[in-house]
Amino acid sequence: MRKSLTLTTAFFCCALIGCTSKQNAQNSGNDERPNIIFILSDDLGYGDLGSYGQTKIRTPNLDKLASEGLRFTDHYAGSPVCGPSRASLLLGLHTGNSPIRGNPKWTNSGNPVELKKEDITVAEVLQQAGYQTAAIGKWGMADGKTFNLDAMPKQQGFDYFYGYKNHSDAHHYYWDKMYRNNEPEFIKENNYLENSGSYIHDILTREALSFVKRTDRNQPFFLYLAYTIPHLAVTVPEDSKVPYKNLGWPKRKMNTEGHYRNDPEGHTAYAGMVSRMDRDIGALLKTLESLGISENTLVIFSSDNGHEYDKDFFDSNGPLRGRKRDLYEGGIRVPFIARWPAKIEADQVSSHISAFWDFMPTVCELAEVEKCPSNDGLSYVPTMTGNTQQQHNYLYWEFNERQGPVQALRQDKWKLLRFKGTPAELYNLDDDVGEQNNLADAHPEKVKKLSQIMDNVRSPNSEFPLRPVERMLKKIRQKK
Repeated sequence: MRKSLTLTTAFFCCALIGCTSKQNAQNSGNDERPNIIFILSDDLGYGDLGSYGQTKIRTPNLDKLASEGLRFTDHYAGSPVCGPSRASLLLGLHTGNSPIRGNPKWTNSGNPVELKKEDITVAEVLQQAGYQTAAIGKWGMADGKTFNLDAMPKQQGFDYFYGYKNHSDAHHYYWDKMYRNNEPEFIKENNYLENSGSYIHDILTREALSFVKRTDRNQPFFLYLAYTIPHLAVTVPEDSKVPYKNLGWPKRKMNTEGHYRNDPEGHTAYAGMVSRMDRDIGALLKTLESLGISENTLVIFSSDNGHEYDKDFFDSNGPLRGRKRDLYEGGIRVPFIARWPAKIEADQVSSHISAFWDFMPTVCELAEVEKCPSNDGLSYVPTMTGNTQQQHNYLYWEFNERQGPVQALRQDKWKLLRFKGTPAELYNLDDDVGEQNNLADAHPEKVKKLSQIMDNVRSPNSEFPLRPVERMLKKIRQKK
């Protein structure tokens, strides 16, 4: 088998994953395990959906998804930026243990950290358990300067891949080089400098619909649909802007000539982007219904981190403090909706504290895997199905870009933040979700207790030490 580690034999004999009985089930056409679709938006804020309080942007399909399923209020991304957040989701590890703890440039060596042969993704677990698997959209786990086959989705458990290979390509909605499996595929009409040609988001939607339609009905499937909306650049075809024109909104002038080729006016474009994604998710949900598989398909929707675009007009972070790149709640608390008509009662709201690294044990439970790969998570299947849920002892994050290193830890209602060289901050999230009242001086024993956990929760990583990345900070200072 491909993975060169002690689990190789286990995979072969199905000891890691109970695949013998499941193989018999799928061969007889009686496999009743759910299909799983995980839709991940990019830089969508906690408050960008109607079901989470948005009043300006129209998201009827996602709001309906919430009303037909379960809306989590206290779910967290893996990181306040995309690369480590996605790694956390795929590997089931928080950023104190994940091999990818920062975006490509923010490593000790300056070289991107990519997925390796020995890394075990949720896709591999599901593939070995008999699921059909596909990744469509932004990958971002293979950002090296040279092509590394081992880091590609096809080598990480996905039967099929279509999308952007690395981060910077995904900053452009009219990019001209996508990957189909391991081969580049060029879109000749696209000009990303002029935002002309085929809008990549639309292509990703067509690919997702095609995959769902062609799956074998006797075998469950897993679709990881990683949209790039609403990450910068802020651009969208004109038809998606029409509902937001002539509303008396203030104009926001955007830079159209830099790395991000934004549309000239930001507010109508941003709203149009989110609504276009909502429209296309609606098309996906209708496809599930038309195929007769909606009842036993778990659809999850979330965002990889907090928002970046908004400057208070849309109230994208809702009541939360901070945004993308912050370990305050606005940077890491994200919308999270789960619909599974066969198992989840409609119109439910849960304050269960959960995070991206819980997806791995959740997948294992859904796929009836006998031995799940080592992870930092807890399955949220009990929460989805209305049963008693085991609680996390803590959730942990670390982040090391401009203001870093920063660490955060949540235990029940308490949140501790520690910035290098400054006193710790302590917040009671039950009373102060906006993190406005620092209680560190009033509760020194709680600070001490949580700090002790924080001191012992991470594993060392030479590429992501807890010290400033001087190489990158020097570049930033030189640009000023």
